[in-house]
Amino acid sequence: MVLAADAVERAMKRQEVIMRALSGTLTWLQAADILGLEPRSVRRWRARFEAGGAVALYDRRQLPSPRKAPALEVQRLLRLYRERFAGWNVRHFYRFARRDHGVTLSYSFVKLALQEAGLVRKGRARGRHRRRREPRPCFGELLHLDGSRHAWLRLDLDDATKRLLYAQLWPAETSLAVMTALHAVFAEHGLPVALYTDRAGWAFHTPQAGGRVDRTRLTQVGRALAQLGIEHIASYSPQGRGRSERLNRTVQGRLINELALAGIRTMAAANAYLLDRFIADYNQEFAHAPADPTSAFVPLYGADLDAILCHVEERTVSRDNVVVLDDVVLQVPKQPGRRSCAGLGVTVRRNLHGGHSIWHGTQCWGHFDAAGRPLAPSRPPRPKNARAHLAQDRRSPRPPRVAIPPAQPKIKPRRGPRLPVGPAA
Repeated sequence: MVLAADAVERAMKRQEVIMRALSGTLTWLQAADILGLEPRSVRRWRARFEAGGAVALYDRRQLPSPRKAPALEVQRLLRLYRERFAGWNVRHFYRFARRDHGVTLSYSFVKLALQEAGLVRKGRARGRHRRRREPRPCFGELLHLDGSRHAWLRLDLDDATKRLLYAQLWPAETSLAVMTALHAVFAEHGLPVALYTDRAGWAFHTPQAGGRVDRTRLTQVGRALAQLGIEHIASYSPQGRGRSERLNRTVQGRLINELALAGIRTMAAANAYLLDRFIADYNQEFAHAPADPTSAFVPLYGADLDAILCHVEERTVSRDNVVVLDDVVLQVPKQPGRRSCAGLGVTVRRNLHGGHSIWHGTQCWGHFDAAGRPLAPSRPPRPKNARAHLAQDRRSPRPPRVAIPPAQPKIKPRRGPRLPVGPAA
Protein backbone atom coordinates (compact mmCIF):
# COMPACT_ATOMS: atom_id res chain seq x y z
CA MET A 1 0.00 0.00 0.00
CA VAL A 2 1.52 3.31 -1.12
CA LEU A 3 0.39 6.42 0.77
CA ALA A 4 1.29 10.05 0.46
CA ALA A 5 3.88 11.44 2.92
CA ASP A 6 1.45 13.98 4.42
CA ALA A 7 -1.13 11.23 5.07
CA VAL A 8 1.49 9.16 6.94
CA GLU A 9 2.55 12.20 8.95
CA ARG A 10 -1.03 13.00 10.01
CA ALA A 11 -1.64 9.39 11.08
CA MET A 12 1.56 9.32 13.20
CA LYS A 13 0.56 12.57 14.86
CA ARG A 14 -2.89 11.19 15.75
CA GLN A 15 -1.25 8.06 17.19
CA GLU A 16 1.19 10.03 19.34
CA VAL A 17 -1.47 12.37 20.78
CA ILE A 18 -3.90 9.51 21.51
CA MET A 19 -1.14 7.47 23.18
CA ARG A 20 -0.23 10.42 25.42
CA ALA A 21 -3.90 10.96 26.31
CA LEU A 22 -4.31 7.28 27.13
CA SER A 23 -1.23 7.40 29.40
CA GLY A 24 -2.60 10.42 31.23
CA THR A 25 0.02 12.89 30.07
CA LEU A 26 -2.63 14.87 28.24
CA THR A 27 -6.30 15.36 28.86
CA TRP A 28 -8.71 14.58 26.08
CA LEU A 29 -9.61 18.25 25.77
CA GLN A 30 -5.91 19.07 25.31
CA ALA A 31 -5.62 16.24 22.76
CA ALA A 32 -8.59 17.63 20.82
CA ASP A 33 -7.01 21.09 20.87
CA ILE A 34 -3.68 19.76 19.57
CA LEU A 35 -5.31 17.81 16.75
CA GLY A 36 -7.67 20.66 15.88
CA LEU A 37 -10.74 18.45 16.29
CA GLU A 38 -13.87 18.38 18.36
CA PRO A 39 -13.84 16.13 21.47
CA ARG A 40 -16.46 13.95 19.80
CA SER A 41 -14.17 13.36 16.81
CA VAL A 42 -11.26 12.54 19.14
CA ARG A 43 -13.38 9.87 20.85
CA ARG A 44 -14.08 8.35 17.43
CA TRP A 45 -10.37 8.22 16.56
CA ARG A 46 -9.71 6.61 19.95
CA ALA A 47 -12.33 3.92 19.23
CA ARG A 48 -10.78 3.24 15.81
CA PHE A 49 -7.29 2.99 17.33
CA GLU A 50 -8.41 0.57 20.02
CA ALA A 51 -10.28 -1.58 17.44
CA GLY A 52 -7.86 -1.60 14.53
CA GLY A 53 -4.52 -0.35 15.68
CA ALA A 54 -2.33 2.23 13.96
CA VAL A 55 -3.66 1.42 10.47
CA ALA A 56 -7.10 2.60 11.52
CA LEU A 57 -5.74 6.10 12.14
CA TYR A 58 -5.29 6.74 8.42
CA ASP A 59 -7.98 8.87 6.80
CA ARG A 60 -10.21 6.60 4.75
CA ARG A 61 -10.50 9.23 2.05
CA GLN A 62 -6.74 8.99 1.49
CA LEU A 63 -6.57 5.20 1.37
CA PRO A 64 -6.35 3.50 -2.02
CA SER A 65 -9.79 2.33 -3.19
CA PRO A 66 -10.21 -1.45 -3.24
CA ARG A 67 -11.92 -0.98 -6.63
CA LYS A 68 -8.97 0.87 -8.10
CA ALA A 69 -8.21 -0.27 -11.66
CA PRO A 70 -4.89 -2.06 -12.12
CA ALA A 71 -2.29 0.12 -13.77
CA LEU A 72 -1.43 -2.58 -16.32
CA GLU A 73 -5.08 -2.86 -17.36
CA VAL A 74 -5.32 0.90 -17.86
CA GLN A 75 -2.13 0.89 -19.93
CA ARG A 76 -3.49 -1.95 -22.08
CA LEU A 77 -6.73 -0.05 -22.58
CA LEU A 78 -4.96 3.13 -23.70
CA ARG A 79 -2.60 1.20 -25.98
CA LEU A 80 -5.54 -0.65 -27.54
CA TYR A 81 -7.33 2.59 -28.36
CA ARG A 82 -4.19 4.28 -29.64
CA GLU A 83 -3.15 1.43 -31.94
CA ARG A 84 -6.44 0.03 -33.28
CA PHE A 85 -9.36 2.36 -32.50
CA ALA A 86 -7.95 5.86 -32.92
CA GLY A 87 -10.72 8.32 -33.82
CA TRP A 88 -13.60 6.20 -32.49
CA ASN A 89 -16.08 7.71 -30.07
CA VAL A 90 -15.96 6.34 -26.52
CA ARG A 91 -19.25 4.44 -26.57
CA HIS A 92 -18.42 2.70 -29.84
CA PHE A 93 -14.93 1.80 -28.63
CA TYR A 94 -16.26 0.59 -25.28
CA ARG A 95 -18.67 -1.83 -26.99
CA PHE A 96 -15.93 -3.44 -29.07
CA ALA A 97 -13.45 -3.45 -26.17
CA ARG A 98 -15.85 -5.38 -23.94
CA ARG A 99 -16.98 -7.76 -26.67
CA ASP A 100 -13.71 -8.55 -28.45
CA HIS A 101 -10.91 -7.68 -25.99
CA GLY A 102 -12.23 -8.62 -22.55
CA VAL A 103 -12.27 -5.13 -21.01
CA THR A 104 -14.20 -5.18 -17.73
CA LEU A 105 -13.81 -1.55 -16.63
CA SER A 106 -16.84 0.70 -16.41
CA TYR A 107 -17.82 3.03 -19.24
CA SER A 108 -17.39 6.18 -17.14
CA PHE A 109 -13.86 5.14 -16.11
CA VAL A 110 -12.89 4.34 -19.70
CA LYS A 111 -14.20 7.68 -20.89
CA LEU A 112 -12.37 9.59 -18.14
CA ALA A 113 -9.13 7.69 -18.78
CA LEU A 114 -9.23 8.44 -22.52
CA GLN A 115 -9.98 12.10 -21.88
CA GLU A 116 -7.17 12.49 -19.34
CA ALA A 117 -4.75 10.79 -21.73
CA GLY A 118 -5.67 13.29 -24.45
CA LEU A 119 -6.99 10.62 -26.80
CA VAL A 120 -10.61 11.83 -26.74
CA ARG A 121 -11.86 15.38 -26.63
CA LYS A 122 -14.34 16.47 -24.00
CA GLY A 123 -17.87 17.18 -25.18
CA ARG A 124 -18.59 20.73 -26.22
CA ALA A 125 -21.27 22.83 -24.57
CA ARG A 126 -24.85 22.30 -25.67
CA GLY A 127 -26.74 24.84 -27.75
CA ARG A 128 -29.88 26.67 -26.79
CA HIS A 129 -32.66 24.85 -24.99
CA ARG A 130 -35.14 23.05 -27.22
CA ARG A 131 -38.25 21.14 -26.35
CA ARG A 132 -38.14 17.45 -27.11
CA ARG A 133 -40.88 15.99 -29.29
CA GLU A 134 -42.40 12.86 -27.83
CA PRO A 135 -41.95 9.84 -30.12
CA ARG A 136 -44.92 8.09 -31.68
CA PRO A 137 -46.25 5.31 -29.46
CA CYS A 138 -46.62 2.50 -32.03
CA PHE A 139 -44.05 0.69 -34.12
CA GLY A 140 -44.57 1.70 -37.76
CA GLU A 141 -46.57 4.85 -37.05
CA LEU A 142 -43.85 7.16 -38.38
CA LEU A 143 -40.72 6.29 -40.36
CA HIS A 144 -37.74 8.59 -40.81
CA LEU A 145 -35.94 8.34 -44.14
CA ASP A 146 -32.74 10.29 -44.72
CA GLY A 147 -29.48 10.12 -46.62
CA SER A 148 -25.89 10.87 -45.79
CA ARG A 149 -23.23 13.00 -47.44
CA HIS A 150 -20.83 10.09 -47.41
CA ALA A 151 -20.58 7.57 -50.23
CA TRP A 152 -23.36 5.49 -48.66
CA LEU A 153 -27.01 6.29 -48.40
CA ARG A 154 -30.56 5.44 -47.31
CA LEU A 155 -31.37 5.03 -43.65
CA ASP A 156 -34.86 4.09 -42.45
CA LEU A 157 -35.53 4.64 -38.73
CA ASP A 158 -38.69 3.91 -36.78
CA ASP A 159 -39.77 6.82 -34.59
CA ALA A 160 -41.28 4.76 -31.74
CA THR A 161 -38.48 2.23 -31.21
CA LYS A 162 -35.38 3.95 -32.72
CA ARG A 163 -34.99 0.73 -34.67
CA LEU A 164 -32.89 0.87 -37.83
CA LEU A 165 -34.95 -0.90 -40.51
CA TYR A 166 -32.75 -0.40 -43.58
CA ALA A 167 -29.27 0.82 -44.45
CA GLN A 168 -27.41 0.40 -47.74
CA LEU A 169 -24.67 2.04 -49.77
CA TRP A 170 -25.63 3.87 -52.96
CA PRO A 171 -23.59 6.01 -55.36
CA ALA A 172 -26.05 8.92 -55.14
CA GLU A 173 -29.29 10.04 -53.54
CA THR A 174 -31.83 9.16 -56.25
CA SER A 175 -35.43 8.06 -56.54
CA LEU A 176 -34.19 4.56 -57.37
CA ALA A 177 -32.28 4.35 -54.07
CA VAL A 178 -35.27 5.63 -52.10
CA MET A 179 -37.76 3.30 -53.76
CA THR A 180 -35.47 0.33 -53.24
CA ALA A 181 -35.29 1.14 -49.53
CA LEU A 182 -39.05 1.57 -49.28
CA HIS A 183 -39.66 -1.68 -51.19
CA ALA A 184 -37.43 -3.61 -48.77
CA VAL A 185 -39.12 -2.14 -45.67
CA PHE A 186 -42.68 -2.46 -46.97
CA ALA A 187 -42.19 -6.04 -48.14
CA GLU A 188 -40.86 -7.09 -44.72
CA HIS A 189 -43.02 -5.08 -42.30
CA GLY A 190 -46.00 -3.68 -44.24
CA LEU A 191 -47.17 -0.13 -44.91
CA PRO A 192 -46.48 2.59 -42.29
CA VAL A 193 -48.85 5.38 -41.42
CA ALA A 194 -46.51 8.25 -42.35
CA LEU A 195 -43.05 8.91 -43.77
CA TYR A 196 -40.92 11.86 -42.62
CA THR A 197 -38.24 13.17 -45.02
CA ASP A 198 -36.43 16.33 -45.98
CA ARG A 199 -37.29 18.40 -49.07
CA ALA A 200 -34.85 16.80 -51.48
CA GLY A 201 -35.62 16.79 -55.19
CA TRP A 202 -36.76 13.18 -55.16
CA ALA A 203 -39.21 13.88 -52.30
CA PHE A 204 -40.97 17.16 -53.18
CA HIS A 205 -41.20 19.90 -55.76
CA THR A 206 -40.16 23.16 -54.08
CA PRO A 207 -40.88 26.16 -56.39
CA GLN A 208 -38.79 28.55 -54.28
CA ALA A 209 -35.66 27.58 -52.40
CA GLY A 210 -36.43 27.36 -48.70
CA GLY A 211 -40.16 27.81 -49.29
CA ARG A 212 -43.19 25.59 -49.02
CA VAL A 213 -43.43 22.40 -51.04
CA ASP A 214 -45.91 22.07 -53.91
CA ARG A 215 -48.40 19.36 -52.98
CA THR A 216 -50.08 19.47 -56.41
CA ARG A 217 -46.98 18.33 -58.31
CA LEU A 218 -45.92 14.94 -57.04
CA THR A 219 -42.57 13.35 -57.60
CA GLN A 220 -42.23 9.67 -58.43
CA VAL A 221 -41.80 8.89 -54.73
CA GLY A 222 -44.69 11.16 -53.76
CA ARG A 223 -46.94 9.51 -56.36
CA ALA A 224 -46.08 6.03 -55.04
CA LEU A 225 -46.72 7.05 -51.41
CA ALA A 226 -50.06 8.65 -52.32
CA GLN A 227 -51.04 5.51 -54.23
CA LEU A 228 -50.23 3.38 -51.18
CA GLY A 229 -52.10 5.74 -48.83
CA ILE A 230 -49.00 6.78 -46.81
CA GLU A 231 -48.81 10.34 -45.48
CA HIS A 232 -45.67 12.14 -46.64
CA ILE A 233 -44.46 14.74 -44.10
CA ALA A 234 -41.90 17.36 -45.14
CA SER A 235 -39.25 18.68 -42.78
CA TYR A 236 -38.36 22.37 -42.94
CA SER A 237 -35.33 22.40 -40.60
CA PRO A 238 -32.55 20.05 -39.45
CA GLN A 239 -33.78 20.48 -35.87
CA GLY A 240 -37.20 19.19 -36.89
CA ARG A 241 -35.70 15.90 -38.07
CA GLY A 242 -33.30 15.66 -35.15
CA ARG A 243 -33.72 11.90 -34.73
CA SER A 244 -32.64 11.16 -38.29
CA GLU A 245 -29.79 13.69 -38.04
CA ARG A 246 -28.52 12.04 -34.87
CA LEU A 247 -28.85 8.66 -36.54
CA ASN A 248 -26.74 9.88 -39.46
CA ARG A 249 -24.07 11.20 -37.11
CA THR A 250 -24.01 7.96 -35.13
CA VAL A 251 -23.80 5.74 -38.20
CA GLN A 252 -21.17 7.95 -39.83
CA GLY A 253 -19.03 7.70 -36.73
CA ARG A 254 -19.41 3.93 -36.46
CA LEU A 255 -19.80 2.37 -39.89
CA ILE A 256 -16.71 3.91 -41.45
CA ASN A 257 -14.54 2.83 -38.52
CA GLU A 258 -15.97 -0.70 -38.53
CA LEU A 259 -15.46 -1.09 -42.29
CA ALA A 260 -11.85 0.03 -41.93
CA LEU A 261 -11.32 -2.32 -38.98
CA ALA A 262 -12.75 -5.25 -40.99
CA GLY A 263 -10.68 -4.35 -44.08
CA ILE A 264 -13.74 -3.89 -46.30
CA ARG A 265 -13.10 -1.78 -49.40
CA THR A 266 -15.86 -2.70 -51.88
CA MET A 267 -19.48 -1.61 -51.95
CA ALA A 268 -20.77 -5.18 -52.23
CA ALA A 269 -18.83 -6.31 -49.16
CA ALA A 270 -19.92 -3.23 -47.23
CA ASN A 271 -23.60 -3.87 -48.03
CA ALA A 272 -23.21 -7.47 -46.90
CA TYR A 273 -21.62 -6.27 -43.64
CA LEU A 274 -24.52 -3.87 -43.10
CA LEU A 275 -27.13 -6.60 -43.50
CA ASP A 276 -25.29 -9.36 -41.66
CA ARG A 277 -23.87 -7.50 -38.66
CA PHE A 278 -24.12 -3.72 -38.40
CA ILE A 279 -27.91 -3.29 -38.36
CA ALA A 280 -28.35 -6.06 -35.77
CA ASP A 281 -25.62 -4.60 -33.52
CA TYR A 282 -27.08 -1.11 -33.81
CA ASN A 283 -30.60 -2.24 -32.91
CA GLN A 284 -29.29 -4.32 -30.00
CA GLU A 285 -27.63 -1.26 -28.48
CA PHE A 286 -30.05 1.57 -29.30
CA ALA A 287 -33.51 0.14 -30.07
CA HIS A 288 -36.10 -0.14 -27.31
CA ALA A 289 -39.68 -1.32 -26.94
CA PRO A 290 -42.46 1.07 -28.07
CA ALA A 291 -44.86 2.68 -25.64
CA ASP A 292 -47.75 0.81 -27.29
CA PRO A 293 -47.02 -2.82 -28.25
CA THR A 294 -49.61 -2.72 -31.06
CA SER A 295 -47.96 -2.46 -34.46
CA ALA A 296 -49.17 0.31 -36.77
CA PHE A 297 -47.86 -1.36 -39.93
CA VAL A 298 -50.69 -2.27 -42.31
CA PRO A 299 -50.43 -5.57 -44.25
CA LEU A 300 -50.09 -5.28 -48.01
CA TYR A 301 -53.25 -7.30 -48.74
CA GLY A 302 -51.99 -8.24 -52.20
CA ALA A 303 -50.73 -4.79 -53.22
CA ASP A 304 -48.25 -5.05 -56.12
CA LEU A 305 -45.24 -3.10 -54.88
CA ASP A 306 -43.37 -3.68 -58.15
CA ALA A 307 -46.12 -1.89 -60.07
CA ILE A 308 -46.28 1.03 -57.61
CA LEU A 309 -42.67 1.61 -56.49
CA CYS A 310 -41.38 2.27 -59.99
CA HIS A 311 -40.83 5.11 -62.45
CA VAL A 312 -44.12 5.87 -64.23
CA GLU A 313 -44.58 8.19 -67.23
CA GLU A 314 -47.49 8.88 -69.56
CA ARG A 315 -46.69 8.69 -73.28
CA THR A 316 -48.48 8.85 -76.63
CA VAL A 317 -47.69 6.17 -79.19
CA SER A 318 -46.08 7.66 -82.29
CA ARG A 319 -47.03 6.82 -85.86
CA ASP A 320 -44.42 4.08 -86.08
CA ASN A 321 -45.86 2.48 -82.89
CA VAL A 322 -42.93 3.53 -80.71
CA VAL A 323 -42.73 5.19 -77.28
CA VAL A 324 -39.56 6.65 -75.76
CA LEU A 325 -38.63 6.87 -72.05
CA ASP A 326 -35.31 8.50 -71.15
CA ASP A 327 -33.76 7.75 -74.57
CA VAL A 328 -34.89 4.10 -74.42
CA VAL A 329 -36.95 3.24 -77.52
CA LEU A 330 -39.77 0.75 -76.93
CA GLN A 331 -41.49 -0.79 -79.95
CA VAL A 332 -45.16 -1.55 -79.30
CA PRO A 333 -45.98 -5.00 -80.68
CA LYS A 334 -49.02 -5.68 -82.87
CA GLN A 335 -52.12 -5.87 -80.74
CA PRO A 336 -55.04 -8.16 -81.55
CA GLY A 337 -58.04 -6.32 -82.93
CA ARG A 338 -56.07 -3.14 -83.76
CA ARG A 339 -54.54 -2.20 -87.06
CA SER A 340 -52.30 0.35 -85.31
CA CYS A 341 -51.71 1.76 -81.82
CA ALA A 342 -50.61 5.19 -83.07
CA GLY A 343 -52.06 8.12 -81.15
CA LEU A 344 -53.13 6.12 -78.12
CA GLY A 345 -52.15 7.18 -74.60
CA VAL A 346 -50.16 4.56 -72.69
CA THR A 347 -48.36 4.27 -69.35
CA VAL A 348 -44.68 3.31 -69.38
CA ARG A 349 -43.20 1.78 -66.23
CA ARG A 350 -39.55 1.24 -65.39
CA ASN A 351 -39.12 -1.09 -62.42
CA LEU A 352 -36.35 -1.04 -59.84
CA HIS A 353 -34.26 -3.53 -61.84
CA GLY A 354 -34.33 -1.44 -65.04
CA GLY A 355 -36.97 -3.41 -66.95
CA HIS A 356 -39.75 -1.61 -68.86
CA SER A 357 -43.38 -2.37 -69.56
CA ILE A 358 -46.13 -0.64 -71.57
CA TRP A 359 -49.68 -0.50 -70.24
CA HIS A 360 -52.94 0.62 -71.84
CA GLY A 361 -55.36 0.72 -68.96
CA THR A 362 -55.18 -2.73 -67.38
CA GLN A 363 -53.75 -4.36 -70.52
CA CYS A 364 -50.02 -4.97 -70.72
CA TRP A 365 -48.72 -4.45 -74.25
CA GLY A 366 -45.24 -5.80 -73.68
CA HIS A 367 -42.25 -6.22 -71.38
CA PHE A 368 -38.76 -4.99 -72.26
CA ASP A 369 -35.30 -5.11 -70.72
CA ALA A 370 -33.24 -2.09 -69.69
CA ALA A 371 -32.03 -1.55 -73.30
CA GLY A 372 -35.54 -1.72 -74.78
CA ARG A 373 -35.34 -5.25 -76.21
CA PRO A 374 -38.68 -7.10 -76.01
CA LEU A 375 -38.93 -10.00 -73.61
CA ALA A 376 -40.81 -13.19 -74.38
CA PRO A 377 -43.92 -13.64 -72.24
CA SER A 378 -43.11 -15.86 -69.31
CA ARG A 379 -46.00 -18.32 -69.40
CA PRO A 380 -45.65 -21.78 -67.88
CA PRO A 381 -45.96 -24.62 -70.44
CA ARG A 382 -49.43 -26.09 -70.53
CA PRO A 383 -49.40 -29.80 -69.59
CA LYS A 384 -50.98 -32.37 -71.84
CA ASN A 385 -53.53 -33.01 -69.17
CA ALA A 386 -54.86 -29.61 -68.15
CA ARG A 387 -55.86 -30.98 -64.75
CA ALA A 388 -52.63 -32.88 -64.16
CA HIS A 389 -51.47 -30.32 -61.58
CA LEU A 390 -54.62 -30.86 -59.50
CA ALA A 391 -55.11 -33.63 -56.97
CA GLN A 392 -57.13 -36.41 -58.56
CA ASP A 393 -59.72 -38.35 -56.58
CA ARG A 394 -59.58 -42.12 -56.61
CA ARG A 395 -62.11 -43.30 -59.11
CA SER A 396 -64.40 -46.33 -58.58
CA PRO A 397 -63.79 -49.33 -60.89
CA ARG A 398 -65.84 -49.43 -64.05
CA PRO A 399 -68.64 -52.03 -64.26
CA PRO A 400 -68.01 -54.96 -66.64
CA ARG A 401 -69.24 -54.51 -70.16
CA VAL A 402 -72.31 -56.50 -71.23
CA ALA A 403 -72.40 -57.87 -74.76
CA ILE A 404 -75.22 -56.25 -76.65
CA PRO A 405 -76.45 -57.98 -79.82
CA PRO A 406 -76.18 -55.89 -82.89
CA ALA A 407 -79.34 -54.09 -83.84
CA GLN A 408 -81.30 -55.47 -86.80
CA PRO A 409 -81.29 -53.25 -89.83
CA LYS A 410 -84.49 -51.41 -90.32
CA ILE A 411 -86.34 -51.99 -93.56
CA LYS A 412 -87.20 -48.70 -95.08
CA PRO A 413 -90.70 -48.59 -96.56
CA ARG A 414 -90.82 -48.25 -100.28
CA ARG A 415 -91.97 -44.94 -101.46
CA GLY A 416 -93.41 -44.53 -104.93
CA PRO A 417 -96.65 -44.33 -106.93
CA ARG A 418 -99.33 -46.66 -105.64
CA LEU A 419 -100.87 -48.90 -108.39
CA PRO A 420 -104.60 -49.52 -108.46
CA VAL A 421 -105.56 -52.86 -107.05
CA GLY A 422 -108.49 -54.69 -108.70
CA PRO A 423 -111.01 -57.05 -107.19
CA ALA A 424 -109.72 -60.40 -106.16
CA ALA A 425 -110.42 -63.14 -108.70
